[in-house]
Amino acid sequence: TIGKAGRLAAIAIEQRQLTERLAHQAQHDALTGLPNRALFEERLHQALAQAKAQGWHLAVLFIDLDRFKQINDTLGHDTGDALLQQVAQKLELRLRKTDTLARMGGDEFTVLLTELRDPQYALKVAQKLLDCVREPFHAGGYELFVTASIGVSAYPQDGRDAATLQRNADGAMYRAKSLGRNNVQAFLPEIGVMALESLELENALRKAIEHDEFQLRYQQQTD
Repeated sequence: TIGKAGRLAAIAIEQRQLTERLAHQAQHDALTGLPNRALFEERLHQALAQAKAQGWHLAVLFIDLDRFKQINDTLGHDTGDALLQQVAQKLELRLRKTDTLARMGGDEFTVLLTELRDPQYALKVAQKLLDCVREPFHAGGYELFVTASIGVSAYPQDGRDAATLQRNADGAMYRAKSLGRNNVQAFLPEIGVMALESLELENALRKAIEHDEFQLRYQQQTD
């Protein structure tokens, strides 16, 4: 009887461990071990509820490595994966335990900074993360130098819900890219306007192609 009870207990422990492993895998990135998009968004919703109740600020950072595709294409995916793992480790060392660093996919990372009394603190952290990425990495037998583009949005001034904060941080990151990469940009209201205009133009062009509304014309140039 004791032996049977022991076996049942062992089976129960194994099942619980399996359940815990599956739950962890569902919420974490397999390459870096960081929280994935689903867990990041879950924590962002929780942090927003707490910030609203306590009157705190919080910030969302979008980090994208510059020209990472070139490293993958020229040195191989194994080197690229090793680089991403090292970047994740360096970024995590520069953050507080209460912050969340996540990998959204590819070479894009996100950071959730909570319990902020001064939203300007987020820009200081972003600059610190930018500086640490500039330090040399060693992967696949190569010494690699990379940079990043970082966009920052803060609650409540840049958005009061998770989707808006993420969209605005993403827009700020793309502005950093357009300004030459290797820099930090805070969200500005005009970024949203520019993004909407770009989307409307793209949709209009697609419809024009579908309905054969383009005309090719030649204009003679004379001197």
